[in-house]
Amino acid sequence: MTILKGDSPARFGHTELPDEQQAALRKAVKFEWITIGFLAASTVLVFAVLGNSQAMKAAWVEDLLSFLPPISFLLAARVIRRKPSEEHPYGFHRAVGIAHVVAAVALTVMGAYLIVDSGIGLLSAEHPTIGGFDFFGQTIWLGWVMMAAMLLTAGPPIYLGHVKMKLAEKLHDKVLYADADMNKADWMTAAAAAVGVAGIGLGWWWADYAAALIISGSILHDGVRNTRAAVSALMDKRARTYDDEEPHPIGHRLDEYLCGLDWTETAQSRIRDEGHVFHVESFVVPAGGRMPTLEQLEAARKACIQFDWKVQDMVIIPVAELPSEFLPGVTSGGER
Repeated sequence: MTILKGDSPARFGHTELPDEQQAALRKAVKFEWITIGFLAASTVLVFAVLGNSQAMKAAWVEDLLSFLPPISFLLAARVIRRKPSEEHPYGFHRAVGIAHVVAAVALTVMGAYLIVDSGIGLLSAEHPTIGGFDFFGQTIWLGWVMMAAMLLTAGPPIYLGHVKMKLAEKLHDKVLYADADMNKADWMTAAAAAVGVAGIGLGWWWADYAAALIISGSILHDGVRNTRAAVSALMDKRARTYDDEEPHPIGHRLDEYLCGLDWTETAQSRIRDEGHVFHVESFVVPAGGRMPTLEQLEAARKACIQFDWKVQDMVIIPVAELPSEFLPGVTSGGER
């Protein structure tokens, strides 16, 4: 799948990305392909040594689910490059949100299933067994191979997650952030699976199911958290930072600028997060009730767009008073 061709500028719809974001997008695409290649190898490796361990089964399922975020990112990165059309006047940026929802729901469903499956095994006191194999006349316990496989697959995701986390911030990409967050936590899955296998070797049959429950709980936690964030974003929740930790600061910066103009009394914006870019509606109360000229409105709009590459579409609406019913931080009297 080719996302960027030659030296042509990278775009999100009709937004041409700055050089830093173009480089970040190319790097993100490269690292998502690297992630898919690593997952293909690790999934085959873990499947080959699964045995009867429930923890290993849970770790293998998590590896399979880990394909969803990078594939979703690559597909969304291709779709959102399409320019707005008559049928899609806001562009195709919501493809990011759809990809986020699909990946998050899959995580939630599979996490819940694994918890039930592991819980049933624990309550029914099923004793998993791990056999051995012949290696040049010596019988080797398969558990050693399982634990070695987990250790081999634990390291790379930590590095991949660290790199993608930085790229997610630069691109304001929540799918990439969710993928990076999962990668950074993969070492916990590997460690839990290895402990579960070691528990079987020590005769603690319950340790395997306990480890599986820990892994399943981690999958479910990631799924629920990402589902909540993805659904609220599609419902036009107030624009937030890439990690959903706080409202995006661009709104405050725009309002400060608009309030500082000599022809405005006060101003307040509402921002819709379209995926990577923002659609901004700024309501301004003209000073002295005098309507600003078209030149003043256009100059202010262009200045606001220059604040941040994510401000793709912006409208400035003169009003008699700030509409309190849908602007954050505005009282019933229209005051902030």
